[in-house]
Amino acid sequence: MVNPKIHAVTERIIKRSKQTRANYLAKLNKAKSEKVHRSALSCGNLAHGFAACSKQEKGILTGLNHSDIAIVSAYNDMLSAHQPYETYPAIIKQAVSDTGGVAQFAGGVPAMCDGVTQGQPGMDLSLMSRDVIAMSSAVALSHNMFDGTLMLGICDKIVPGLLIAAMTFGHLPTVFVPAGPMPSGLPNKEKARVRQQFAKGEVGKDALLEAESASYHSPGTCTFFGTANSNQLVVEVMGLHLPGASFVAPNTQLREELTKAAARQVTRLTQQSGNYQPVGEMINEKSIVNAIVALLATGGSTNLTMHIIAFAKAAGIIINWDDFADLSDAVPLITRIYPNGFADINQFQEAGGMALLFKELIGANLLHQDVQTICGPGLDKYTQVPTLKDGKLVWVDGPSVSGDDEIIATVEQPFKPDGGLRLLAGNLGRAVLKTSALRPGTEVVKAPAIVFEDQHDLEKAFKAGELEKDFVAVVRFQGPKSRGMPELHKLTPPLGVLQDKGFHVALLTDGRMSGASGKVPAAIHLVPEALDGGLIGKVKTGDMILLNGETGELTLLVDEQELANREQAHFQAYSEHSGMGRELFGFMRNNLSGAETGACSLFSEEL
Repeated sequence: MVNPKIHAVTERIIKRSKQTRANYLAKLNKAKSEKVHRSALSCGNLAHGFAACSKQEKGILTGLNHSDIAIVSAYNDMLSAHQPYETYPAIIKQAVSDTGGVAQFAGGVPAMCDGVTQGQPGMDLSLMSRDVIAMSSAVALSHNMFDGTLMLGICDKIVPGLLIAAMTFGHLPTVFVPAGPMPSGLPNKEKARVRQQFAKGEVGKDALLEAESASYHSPGTCTFFGTANSNQLVVEVMGLHLPGASFVAPNTQLREELTKAAARQVTRLTQQSGNYQPVGEMINEKSIVNAIVALLATGGSTNLTMHIIAFAKAAGIIINWDDFADLSDAVPLITRIYPNGFADINQFQEAGGMALLFKELIGANLLHQDVQTICGPGLDKYTQVPTLKDGKLVWVDGPSVSGDDEIIATVEQPFKPDGGLRLLAGNLGRAVLKTSALRPGTEVVKAPAIVFEDQHDLEKAFKAGELEKDFVAVVRFQGPKSRGMPELHKLTPPLGVLQDKGFHVALLTDGRMSGASGKVPAAIHLVPEALDGGLIGKVKTGDMILLNGETGELTLLVDEQELANREQAHFQAYSEHSGMGRELFGFMRNNLSGAETGACSLFSEEL
């Protein structure tokens, strides 16, 4: 039986989602077919669908006896994490062919890198790219040719977008195919040190570029525990990866054999296989709770507090921040991976990785075991690790004891008794605070506000020496509707420098911080945002603000009558809506929901 607190949250979600989930499952059942889906196509439709196929493939697809598997890929060779996907389609097509079926490259989706766009105009498109990816995937799957899907994606908005699409096409079995992290480079602690030296003017751009290039240096996912690696963890815990597939290095034989196995596995889940597992039925409320529990137990990215809400909603499941906060109270922090520690994801893998994490969480009754995965019912298979034996892929029992107890702890002796995610609430609204990476004594800040309406203004004030004091940086008009909710990770080095000098500093924003942030207390994703009339729009420089990560209080300490007489600040940055493609996204920006409902443009509030 799962932990009583986790059970209570799960039941609350099931009750809240009763009607929307029922509506979703009814839609899914309507889309099901007892035959291969392409049997509904006319001769002209089908001829177009396989015109470019080989004679053998045309024979298979005409026969209607074997599966046609869609490949949806976020490949491009600028993103280090996605560059390995270049060779995957050929590998997948051969593996599916060996089962008697056909795989077709159904469509590519855009994939941008937040590491490239941090502090740049293109970052304003980052969050909205998730919804574009979901829609692009829908276009790829709209031909109704396919009986199953292989989703190839890793990074920040890509996996959530692919998940929204997978849930939308929930009648199709779906397997996610990872590519793995790059080898460890310059330690993350050293990279952060050089960034702060640069912020203080102690080193120049040459030294900074050298450090960054030594950290991000080869194909594969960035090795810190940001949104990309948090995505991989969440997908595996929901049972959409093969066991242990998340963090195997790219361009290795084991990685290639896992890719072949994923291709074969999806054919075993199609209608024709006799073991039909539509992904929309497989992923349910318990699967989503498991994902949140694992995210909290590892101190994962705060971006997932929006993304999980969005892709759960695509499956008719309604999640909110109260669920995250209550689960955080029930789940201990048992890993230390940068920014919550000094280890990187490869060191986590070496210390026991996902198999050990599963064992710890299952053993403590912190995960629902009565769930379906692409490998069948339950999660016990995920306590195993993939390996090669005589050149063949097999799974063996994973470790039961941590290889490094400074990276993976036990539930009985965790790094922190809670999951390190705090819901803040008060007259300013509701916000998320990641406490897992905060130093002792930094969780409570009571200080005067300094108001900025552009992150670059804060950088300028820092360089001018105007921030050598205690303060709460209020960076507003960064929310979904105002700018598209860009990440403000460029603010981490200057605020970190001030914190190291002994000043009590914090950040309050209706924008986002990177999944790699955490050293400075940051109340982020604030709702309502300034453009929606949130009280943050009335804050003036000098106003006292209390940000209390211990009690969850977020209060503007100004007399209510004074606030009632103040005018709301007006968003003046309309020029920020043009250039670098931003002018094309006005329709989407205007329709984004608040952060607590996923900052999503794709669903009505009623679903």
